[in-house]
Amino acid sequence: MIRVLIADDHPVVRQGLRTFLDLQDDITVVGEAADGAQAVELVGELTPDVLLLDLKMPVLDGLGALERLAGSATRVVVLTSVSDRSDVGPAMRAGAAGFLYKDVDPSALVQAVRAVHNGQVLLAPEAAEAMLSAPAPAAAVPGPAPLTEREREVLALIAAGRSNREIARSLAVAEKTVKTHVSNVLMKLGVQDRTQAALYAVRHGLA
Repeated sequence: MIRVLIADDHPVVRQGLRTFLDLQDDITVVGEAADGAQAVELVGELTPDVLLLDLKMPVLDGLGALERLAGSATRVVVLTSVSDRSDVGPAMRAGAAGFLYKDVDPSALVQAVRAVHNGQVLLAPEAAEAMLSAPAPAAAVPGPAPLTEREREVLALIAAGRSNREIARSLAVAEKTVKTHVSNVLMKLGVQDRTQAALYAVRHGLA
């Protein structure tokens, strides 16, 4: 069962999301927050698997909440009505695992919750376009050990949520070879696991 916390300052939005998500056999809403500070507090108390987080909230906004949740095991999906694409990069760099807009189809939102819970990174098409079109910060370039072309391909497939077996099939190489490439990617990027590598790829335009 995927445990979800909803953070939005509009009660009607929270109720609508709760009603729909609770209809799913594998999802349960464990709590609601009306502002960013309450969201941070409830994440600590309830340890949800996924947090649906609005950006524009009183007391503490979504970006502030993301910064305070750095290091948390809870996966955060930004769910906002704000159309300003400049919010996408800061949200992803602050630790969001997904970025969606409130006009998302309900079934797509459910799939997003499941995907993010499974370790994938998910962006609305507009958000992905904003990430890819934005200039990458200097820190995005791997330093003394840049990725090879094949390692970049592997990283992009990791960001797409592919398993080692699926990557091997896609690149027509042995699964053992993929494991070696994945290990090299993690080492060069200085990250600990595939999820962090996928976040790195999305945040820095390598996906």
